[in-house]
Parts: sequence; C-alpha cells; structure tokens
Amino acid sequence: MRALGVTCALVALAGCRIESAAPQVASACSTTKPAGDVWVYTSMYPHVLDALDPVLKAELPAVEVKWVQAGSEKLLNKLEAELQAGGTPADLLASSDPFLYARLKREQRFAPYVSPHALRAPRELVDADGAYAALRLSTMVLVYRRELTAPPRSFADLTDPRLRGEIAIGDPLTSGTAFTWAVFMEAAWGAEWFQKLRANEAQVAGGNAAVLQKLEGGEAKVGVLLLENALAAKAKGSPIEIQWPDDGAVVVPGFVGLFATSHNPLAAKAVEDVLLSPRGQAVIVAGDMHAVDPRQPGPRNERALEALMKSSRGWTEALLEHGEHDGAKIKNAFAKAFSK
Repeated sequence: MRALGVTCALVALAGCRIESAAPQVASACSTTKPAGDVWVYTSMYPHVLDALDPVLKAELPAVEVKWVQAGSEKLLNKLEAELQAGGTPADLLASSDPFLYARLKREQRFAPYVSPHALRAPRELVDADGAYAALRLSTMVLVYRRELTAPPRSFADLTDPRLRGEIAIGDPLTSGTAFTWAVFMEAAWGAEWFQKLRANEAQVAGGNAAVLQKLEGGEAKVGVLLLENALAAKAKGSPIEIQWPDDGAVVVPGFVGLFATSHNPLAAKAVEDVLLSPRGQAVIVAGDMHAVDPRQPGPRNERALEALMKSSRGWTEALLEHGEHDGAKIKNAFAKAFSK
C-alpha cells in the first residue's frame, strides 16, 4: 500500500489501493473531449436530478446524461435482470444500497476509477481499490412529534415500554435505507433486538414516506427517518422535530461506480467528476443531503460533514461484507419477528 498523488495513474487506478492522497485537481490526461450518451442508474430524487442537469450541461456540453431513476430496490431488480440476460446498458450506478456495491465489486462489475474530487471525502467513504466512492450521504435519525415531552434520545430507546405502540419504522424487506439501518442495529444488538421492537408494538410502515405519513397523521409519535425527508417536511410545516441519536446516526452512503462494460467510459468518468465537483456537491446539499466534500455546509444549517461522521456509526469493510453475505438472514430475522 502506498500514498497516491493525483495523477493520470491515480485516475486510472489500475489495481492500486487508496490510503491517502493530496486533494488537488488533476490536470487533463487526454486531449479527447467527452461526448455522447451516458446512462446513469440512480435512486437520487427527481428534483435533485433536475438541478444537476444544467450543471452537467454547462460543464459537459457534448455529453447527454440519460437518467434511469427509481428506488434502490427497483434499481436492484432491474439491474439483476439485465445482468442475468447478458449485460446492462448502464455506464454509472449511483444508488443508496452500499451492500450492492460490495457484491458488484466482488463480481468484478466495476472498472477502477477515483475522481480527483473524491479524494477530499473521508477515507471510509472511498473504496480502497477504487471500485466506487460516495457521492452523497443520507442519514437515518430519530424524529418525533412536537407534543412528545420526553422523546427517545437513542435508537436503543425504541424498545423502552413507555413508547409502546408509538413507534414507526421502515420495512427492511422493501426499503434499502431501512435495510441498512437494520444491518447496523442487528450488528450492535443481535437479531433478538427485532423481537424486542415487535414486543414494543413498533409499526412497520414500508418506506420513509410511509413513516413520515404515520407521524404527520398522528398514528405514531416517534419514527426512524431519513434526515433529508425530515428536513423537507419541517420546511413545509410538518409537526415533527429531529433527534440525533446518542448511540450514533446511521449514514447511508450513496456511492457512484463505473461499470466495466461502460460503452462510453471517458464521458462517464467526466460525469462522475462533475457530480463530485463543488458545483455538483452544492446541488446535493440543496437537496437536503450531506455532500462528501468537507468544504460544503450541512443541509439547512444542520451539522457539517466532519461533525456528521463523528456522530454516526462507522462504516467498515467487515460491516459491508456482513450486510452483503448475511443480508437475507437479517431480513428473515426481521420478518420472523414481525410476523408474530
């Protein structure tokens, strides 16, 4: 392992592992200008994509970005069907399913590439072999209705009997972010913790939108929700407040990876560079998510990147492997607990 400078060799990243590198902008390695179509499979919100379009067009006028937008689970199903049929037309994958990236890397589906802009990101958010890097950060936090006088201060508090019947959580069988949260909970307290949640009459509400709906409708007083959904709802007058859990928020990195089968790798790399550039990252923040560029502020005056990482549960290769290899067992344990 060795430190890498920002050079053409780093951009190619042929078999090297990332340990540290100076966060500088690389000089152009080729006189060929990016052009043509780039297909991006993504779970980013449509309004974020709409805001990214003019940035990409200004930076890459000869490139046409073709978004294929869907939730992480739908993207997974589409991608798996295409791969089983012989291949995918996608050039880039920008999804919020970190365990999928670990699997695709193991299957050698990605071409090693690290944008020079990614070198500013925390090291745990950039794959050591350059297979993928975080583009945006979504964060699972606690939320509660304002009338609740003693809200929970940690995820562990969700099994407190005083909250019986008042909790709404996402379904890890259908929601990618809820599944990531469940992996962290299972890793911390074991599969039996799901049974304690069920005993406390927690309501499984599907995705984040369903959790928010239960909170706003008064069916629940406490929920586990994406920060970006909570911030957007509060801005519209929702009667909820955000509680950063004392036992660590769960950051869900939205990675970006370049498929080895990309039909237009030069342009695809250029698109990834723009997404990770200051202009691209500013759009991420405006979309109520955290940028991976530490120079960007937190969304809506929330804590910035460094504070976020310090107050969240850490990502490790072991945890990625656990979610990838044992994901089915974790889902089965959750389903068994809530089927009683």
